[in-house]
Amino acid sequence: MKDVPFGIYVHWPFCERKCPYCDFNSHVRAAVDESGWLGAALAELTALAAWQGGERPVVSTIFFGGGTPSLMQAGAVSEIIDGIARLWPVAEDVEITLEANPASVEADRFRGYRTAGVNRLSLGIQSLDDDALKFLGRLHSAAEATAALSAAQRTFPRVSIDLIYARPGQSTDAWRRELKDALSFGTRHLSLYQLTIEPATPFAALHRRGDLKTPDDELSAALYETTQELCEAEGLPAYEISNHARPGHEARHNLLYWRYGSYAGIGPGAHGRLTRAGRVLATMNEKLPERWAEKVRESGSGRVEEILLEPAEAAREHLLMNFRLREGIDVAAYEKRWGITIDRARIAALASDDLVTYSGGILVATPRGRLVLNALIAALADGRTRP
Repeated sequence: MKDVPFGIYVHWPFCERKCPYCDFNSHVRAAVDESGWLGAALAELTALAAWQGGERPVVSTIFFGGGTPSLMQAGAVSEIIDGIARLWPVAEDVEITLEANPASVEADRFRGYRTAGVNRLSLGIQSLDDDALKFLGRLHSAAEATAALSAAQRTFPRVSIDLIYARPGQSTDAWRRELKDALSFGTRHLSLYQLTIEPATPFAALHRRGDLKTPDDELSAALYETTQELCEAEGLPAYEISNHARPGHEARHNLLYWRYGSYAGIGPGAHGRLTRAGRVLATMNEKLPERWAEKVRESGSGRVEEILLEPAEAAREHLLMNFRLREGIDVAAYEKRWGITIDRARIAALASDDLVTYSGGILVATPRGRLVLNALIAALADGRTRP
């Protein structure tokens, strides 16, 4: 569908070290075959464009994620961007984001990335406390993080920083001081995540043994409320559960996900949601980089899974994603897209329980509703009827 925004996610899966909290598809290699990865990524882009056919959608966002994309040579980033521009029409105001780690050797590459076309940098600072950085397995110090941020702000028109809070032993006062320091740098976008213990990570093993204790529910809620208070006061309200921005500086690529746009996943382990003739195709690539590259060489695609979603399933996914946003969902547009009607009596009942608000045709999950989001989606899904 030409009216559904389209973005491209490019996955660089390599890291210098695997962080103990991370369950992303990232891999440590003694030597990275960058030219092999680049050739496979360009081949996968070419095959995708051919699959989409003659009327290809306009690319509104490009996102280099990882892994640690700032380990890439600027020339490889440039070739990917140029390859996309050869295959698709690209919006004049296209947002091109690259994730970076603050190691000083990577900061030296910022100018090259900017020349390649990157206009937004997402910097994974994670903490401004050296002891916390060691605990999180990061390779940089707080001083290196602030130096990298300064270099990024001189180089890119838009910079975002990531921080992890609700760490073991962290008090609300300590988090308040750290977040105030982060806000003082003047970035217009912050991604602030509570530490989550993911299965099959080193932190999960420590947690099972009782050697790693995260804050209890009461402290976690207090830390969250402190986050909202400070960011609101500085003019960076939460536009999504964990993301804060000054109005107009939201991450457009992530908004595309949350508004249930169409996006291609390129690279090892990348996921996609492609729209064709009004239907949504969910895709997933082979995770292991070497096997992914081999599959691309053999068939032009690294996909190991393709599922054509039933309209009801896609509509449910749309609700789940859109309810993450503070802006909520335009019910009329949603109903038109999926050819369904949401029962207004069900909406009224949920509103009376303080789970949603509904005004001017916009349906928004309340803070209480977001705590039970899956149940909320189920209640709305049960209340949908075919016209």
